[in-house]
Amino acid sequence: MVIRMTHPLALQLTRLVDQVSTIIVGKRPQIEDCLACLLAGGHLLIEDLPGVGKTTLAHALAVSLGLRFSRTQFTADLMPTDLVGVSIYERGREAFVFHPGPIFAQVLLADEINRAGPKTQSALLEAMEEQQVTVEGETRALPRPFFVIATQNPSEQIGTYPLPESQLDRFLMCITLGYPDAASERALLAGEDRREAIHHLATVMSPDALIAAQRAVLAVHASDALLDYLQALIAATRSGRWFVEGLSPRAGIGVLRAAKAHALLARRDYVAPDDVQAILAQTIAHRLVPAAGAGRGRREQVRAMIEAVALP
Repeated sequence: MVIRMTHPLALQLTRLVDQVSTIIVGKRPQIEDCLACLLAGGHLLIEDLPGVGKTTLAHALAVSLGLRFSRTQFTADLMPTDLVGVSIYERGREAFVFHPGPIFAQVLLADEINRAGPKTQSALLEAMEEQQVTVEGETRALPRPFFVIATQNPSEQIGTYPLPESQLDRFLMCITLGYPDAASERALLAGEDRREAIHHLATVMSPDALIAAQRAVLAVHASDALLDYLQALIAATRSGRWFVEGLSPRAGIGVLRAAKAHALLARRDYVAPDDVQAILAQTIAHRLVPAAGAGRGRREQVRAMIEAVALP
């Protein structure tokens, strides 16, 4: 069944993408990927050169969703306590009082995450997986919804630390924005400052509506034939022909969730093979290493594998 154009959720999601597209011009597919990642309950890694709009996209999405936003600039001297918080002794109370860090937000922008050392990067692990942090032996729940958008500059740039595999696997998707086309860049040059325009954005969806949309994603149907196709793709990653090591079961579950979110954005209540193909490279390429002699990058290798796996 196709969800009708007048369905309130469909209209909200369309308005949301339209509004963010006024800030990040000419990048509608990437905006839809970002929203699909959020609807699927995952976390997003944006990898690209400085200045192409990574931070602006994260901020515009948070404002449009009415979510509490926090930005942390990751640097080489950033400590885990700078992220999660610390208990400080207050003389007036004669007790230690916990001062929460920026991670206690609904959208955490971890800007240039690969400029921080591995110890600080790993401080995000529990928060991303369990939606809670442990500080000085006490476990504290994070607000819901909780969404990490991390930005990363190319690893060949000076002063960067590659993200560990365990951290990369916590990101449901990894996308790139790339340079704008000529028409979009002209609009950016001729228009107002996009960072200033963010302050004038309206809230399109409430946090409760977002949580309801995430539940709607879980209700999207995946047929047996679709699951057969997904399993064939997962098996292909493990065959040794395409990649050094294959996808984990957790990654396979993530692919299905992302495909369901993509189907919902397309106003359908079932997953089609096109949904899986549309999100596969963004969902698995950052987790895999192409086999020796492949002669392709990670994303190109995923696309070549898709072409080789028969549709159901």
